[in-house]
Amino acid sequence: MHRLAHTLSAPATAPLLQAQTVINGVAAICDPLGGLYLPETGTLVVSDLHLEKGSAFARRGMLLPPYDTLATLRVLEAAIARHDPKLVISLGDNFHDRVGSAVMPDTFRHMIASMAHGREWVWINGNHDPDGAFGLPGASMDELSHAGLVFRHEPRRGEAVGEIAGHLHPAATVVRRDRAVRRACFATDGARMLMPAFGVTTGGLDLRHRAMTGLFDRSKLVAHMLGRDRIYSVRFAKLIA
Repeated sequence: MHRLAHTLSAPATAPLLQAQTVINGVAAICDPLGGLYLPETGTLVVSDLHLEKGSAFARRGMLLPPYDTLATLRVLEAAIARHDPKLVISLGDNFHDRVGSAVMPDTFRHMIASMAHGREWVWINGNHDPDGAFGLPGASMDELSHAGLVFRHEPRRGEAVGEIAGHLHPAATVVRRDRAVRRACFATDGARMLMPAFGVTTGGLDLRHRAMTGLFDRSKLVAHMLGRDRIYSVRFAKLIA
């Protein structure tokens, strides 16, 4: 929830310590709010919003605080206000289940429509929401090739140069001031990137988990970890299990 706390306590124009990186020759900026900005094309990338997660759990008889969609959209508003992108790409699991976009209240639809006004918007389909976004601005598709990069929800094993994907919710742990600190992170070896989950109630999977095996050249892998108001860039060898 630290991204929401920052959004509510500081204006979107407040100076932040972002991290610059390059994926397949394309310059990118990792934002502490959890979005990736590609300045050459004016593209903002987010992943795994998991909107309407609370309502999905409620339909299954499991109650969560019903504020996840509003909280996530407020952070997204702040990221869009900061970068004013020409194109927004949301990398799948935009909704927590197949009916999330259909049952989402109009208040949140209006928020998304306002953010999308005057810019292009692409919803990449995920395993949670394979049918696309219902009744919302923008286009739904399984993947997008754009400006030397490929945007998809699930990373592909083997060589996938220029891939930007979500799904695995990467996280990393370091020792700081004699205690372990775990944070969501952008993970990249320069060839591909895995995005952190943008949804404020989503968990994370450690970069050392077996599900990450074979996705990166670990000698080049860097975790750009999300702090409250900055990105902490740490090489894989410096992370702890």
